[in-house]
Order: sequence, then C-alpha cells, then structure tokens
Amino acid sequence: MVKRALLSVSDKTGIVDLARGLAKLGIEIISTGGTAKIIRDADIEVVDVSEVTGFPEMMGGRVKTLHPRIHGGLLCVRDNSVHIEEAERESIELIDMVVVNLYPFEITVSKVGVDLEEAIENIDIGGPTLIRAAAKNYTAVTVLCDPNDYGHILKELRSSGVVSKETREELAVKAFRHTADYDSTIDTYLSKALLGEDIMRLNFTEGTTLRYGENWHQDAKFYTEPGVEGPSLANAKQLHGKELSYNNYVDADNALQTVKELGHEKPAVAIVKHNNPCGLATGNTLKSALVAAWDGDPVSAFGSIICTNTTFDLETAEFLKGRFVEIIIAPGFEHDALEYLKNKSKDLRLLELPEFNDAFGVDHTYKYVVGGMLKQSRNVGIYEKWDIVTETTFPEEKRQLAEFCLYACKSTKSNSVTLAYEYEDGCFMLLAMGAGQPNRVDSIRKLAVTKARENLKIIHEREGSDVPFDEYCDKVFSECVMASDAFFPFDDSIIYADESNIRYIVSPGGSIRDNEVIATANRLGVSLVFTGMRHFLH
Repeated sequence: MVKRALLSVSDKTGIVDLARGLAKLGIEIISTGGTAKIIRDADIEVVDVSEVTGFPEMMGGRVKTLHPRIHGGLLCVRDNSVHIEEAERESIELIDMVVVNLYPFEITVSKVGVDLEEAIENIDIGGPTLIRAAAKNYTAVTVLCDPNDYGHILKELRSSGVVSKETREELAVKAFRHTADYDSTIDTYLSKALLGEDIMRLNFTEGTTLRYGENWHQDAKFYTEPGVEGPSLANAKQLHGKELSYNNYVDADNALQTVKELGHEKPAVAIVKHNNPCGLATGNTLKSALVAAWDGDPVSAFGSIICTNTTFDLETAEFLKGRFVEIIIAPGFEHDALEYLKNKSKDLRLLELPEFNDAFGVDHTYKYVVGGMLKQSRNVGIYEKWDIVTETTFPEEKRQLAEFCLYACKSTKSNSVTLAYEYEDGCFMLLAMGAGQPNRVDSIRKLAVTKARENLKIIHEREGSDVPFDEYCDKVFSECVMASDAFFPFDDSIIYADESNIRYIVSPGGSIRDNEVIATANRLGVSLVFTGMRHFLH
C-alpha cells in the first residue's frame, strides 16, 4: 500500500500529472525545491522535505534529503520489529514511493566548452542515494526514475491500490542500472578531466544463451546494447526455426551490414558464408537480385545466410526450393512466402527486422583481445577521392558498378579483391571474390578469377549460349570492375588482372611503387582509379 511518496526530479516531464494522480488516491506527497514549487503551483497539496527533516535545504541545494527521517523512512524493513520500534521512537514516518531523476550530468559534459566546476555541480548526490535506498528496500518501496513509467504505475494503483511485487522488482533493477550508468559517466569524465586517463565502460543487457559458440564445445551468449537505433540483430524478431549460434550472429551481422551499405533504392541481397559475402547483388525484383547473388558462388551459398532490404515474397522464396540455407533476414515476409518457408524446413531461421533503413546506429566498433579492448570509429564511406591515374580513362558509366564493387570489398575479409558485373542495366552482382589471403596476388589469380570462371561456366551452360566459353569469359571480364581493399605493393596484380582481360580496377593507391603500378596499367591499357581509402577488415 502506498501512503506516502517523495517526489524530487530534475526532469519535470509528467511530474504534475503524476502528483495529481497520487493526490487523488489519497497519497501524501513530500517534495523538494523546484519540484515542490511546480506541484504547489498546480494546486496540489505538498509537504516540503524541510518540514519532515526539521532542517532547511542548504548549501545551494547540495543538502536537502540526506537525513534519517528520509532514509529511515525508506530503508526501514516493515516486518522487522526493531526497525519499526526505532522508527517510532525517532518519529520517522515510512515512505512508500520515491520518484527521482538525476541532475543531467551527461548532457552537461557533452556541451561544448563546459568547465570542470559546472560539471561538478551537476553531480547528483542526494538523488542516487534516494534511488538506491528505495531500490534496496524494493519489497516495500516503489522507485521511479523514468517518467515513462508514471502512467502504468498510476494505472496499477487505481486498479488494485498497490504496486505489484513484480513491478517493484522490475523498477528496482532499472533504478540500480540507472545509477550504475550515471556513476559510470561521472567516472569516465573525471578520469579524463582530473587524471588524463581514458576510461571505457560498456553497457550490454538481456543476455541470451545461444546454441553454442564458434565450436560445439564452447558456450556463448548474445547481449543487446541499449539505445541502438536502426535495423540490427538486437531488434530482429525470430519468426521460425531453431535457436541461433555464435557463428550465426557473426555471419548474420555481416550480411545485414553489407546490405545496409547498398541502401534501399533497389532490392538487394547479400549471401554470407563464414563471415564473407559470397554473393551480393541488386536487382529490379527481389528474385532477380537473389538469383544474381546466388550465381556469385552457388557452392558456398549452401548453408549460408541471406539478408535482403525488402519484403520477402513468394516468388523469391520458391527460388530456394531444394537449396539449403541457414537463416533469412528481411524487413518483412509476405504471408504466403512465410508459410512456404516455414514448410520448407523446421530448422530454417526466419528473422524479421522491424523496419529497414540504411542507418547503422553506432559510431564505433569494438574487438576484444586478451587483456584489452580495441575501439575504432566505424568504417564510413568507400572513397575519399576518385583519381583516374592512367592514360586509359575510367568511364563514368562504370562509376556505379565500381561503387558496388567497393561496398562488396569493404565487407570481405582482407586481403580482399572483388569482381563485380552489371548483369542487367543498373543491376549489379558480385561475380567472385578473393578473401583472407596473406597476399593480394593469390586473392586475384587463385581465388577471384578462378571462382569467377567457375560461376560463369554455370551461367553459360544455363543460358545455352552459342558463344565459346573462353570468348564468353573474356567478354564478361572486360566489362567487370575489380576492387582491391588496399594498395598494390607490386605491379603483378595488374598483370594477372590483364591476363583475364579485366580492364577496370579501383584501389586506394598509396604504395611506394604506385608509379610502377600505373606504368604497367598504361602499358597494358588498363584503367586504374585511386580512391585514397583503404578497407582492411580483420
């Protein structure tokens, strides 16, 4: 039963409505300073904290609630006879609800030019103490630190006259989490301001046990990062299939991030296997994009993860008949497509994103190494410049294809080389990629070119072309763009590309042998663009 509530908030949002609702329920309201004034100005009866403590608010508001008649009223264990006797002896009245939010320290220190004195004055002392005291005694006290909770608490009080045990438990955890985040922000700021030391505290919640880790004998969990906006695995809803594993999350995130890079002007599909996009394409329809992406590596696509930027339809789902995939991620599934996919396999995981846009929601990425954490800014963009450095020009009509190729390259493990092809007007596909090699030459001659020829062999036979295969390959390669995630240390990469009739290449440049590389490209009639932006992905 809530008989007495203490209200003392920095953020006044909704506080008058809450106070009015509590007053109508016959609950006595105690308050401080500005909060008391705004409640009183709304013609709601309120008792000043100073009347309870017998001491005025002092020291510029630094000291007002730190008193036994406040904290005794909060911390008293109701079924402990000694506590009750002591409370009665000291004229301490019990407090059943605390509504407190804290000085805006994080907002204050984020301002340009804020000084240390202003920051210090926005460190709340009484507020966290009230919140922690109330949360500690959650079996008897309700603690509110978020205005978004006011409405449903009033609803509970009106319907039953009490705040349920389950709600009090939830609010207590929320309160301790709130003060932990608050103290973490202060620690981070003061460590830098006073000690010159960078502190990083990460906050992840809602740990979910996964099927297993990278390997069957390893345990794994997935935690969500509060407040991240934009489509992500954390806010995806699983509609069907068995639980996800550690590797499923890693590959699914790669697929989603790759698709987001392509935007949503055209249907796009990424097919990921072992944390590399083995297929990537855009199309005029989702099915055409999926077919083209699948053609990028039909062997690796077995047991892969598919992500799209548009609603999955039945025609696209039917293409997967007889083809095994692990997960499909989409911003929606048409009803008949969903039923078809559910019937396809009881294990197929179907993940629905609440909405799709190309927002990434985070500015930094993190990687744990034993004994430490690496933090870096997210890899944004695909080039800093567009310098055609060869005598053979780079056609402007190849620009979009080159950009697509760069997006594929930046999502592929280094050393990476990607080959992209415009298979229809304005529609692009990843023809092949070479990933994760210790040298760039192997990525080209042993992987990308070899895989591209294998893929083209399948397409050539499917189309029943009368053109001899080698001639067919030469024609396709001559229209492709090849992207490299880093500079060419020697001209051998250009030579091997030319041997396969690849005529258009984009690279960051920046090697001490750039002039040699450019000279070889000129000699072979290859068009070369330097972008000035490297895309290593480790």
